[in-house]
Amino acid sequence: MLDRVHDIQTAYRRVVDAMARPGTIADLSEEAAKLDGVQGCLPATFLLAQMLLDTEVTFKVVSEREKETAYWLSQLTYAKEAALEEADFIFVLQDASPECLLQAIEAAKVGELKDPHSSSTVIVESAGVAGGGTKLRFTGPGIQSSAAAQLAIGGDEWIDARAERNAEFPLGLDLMFTDASHRLLAVPRTTQVVKEEKQPWVM
Repeated sequence: MLDRVHDIQTAYRRVVDAMARPGTIADLSEEAAKLDGVQGCLPATFLLAQMLLDTEVTFKVVSEREKETAYWLSQLTYAKEAALEEADFIFVLQDASPECLLQAIEAAKVGELKDPHSSSTVIVESAGVAGGGTKLRFTGPGIQSSAAAQLAIGGDEWIDARAERNAEFPLGLDLMFTDASHRLLAVPRTTQVVKEEKQPWVM
């Protein structure tokens, strides 16, 4: 069984390390394997929910099963559901369309100059965070020169939408991507993300 103190703290340290070193994949499989009765979302996503949600914050679920999953998370964490524009944490689940992800990024709060930390964190479920998807290049704080990432998620429009919302630093959104293999890829607001274009063959 999951130890809600020790195991959550251990997973939290891995998430913090992934946030501090963008491009690093956090493996949450040890803690995820101890979960029981997960409903509506991936185990890694549920770990984040237990880690981040409490009575002091609000959340929003973006999913075809939004109502059921939001009720379940609220009952387990005592956090309150809020509108997309007001939620502290937004969970975009795997059954959500690329358009729904775009809407979440465009609507999420980016904080205020006097309190930039009042922004949203967007947690996105993907088909994979370590291969088989769009090749990305990360630069910014916590990265020595640049870091490569490969993210399997429908569509690439989120990259430009995120860049637009993060244009006025320190305002912006932090993103976390999870997958079914219990891995996590963090993309803090300070990280610059570009899609790597395929190089043409040279004869």
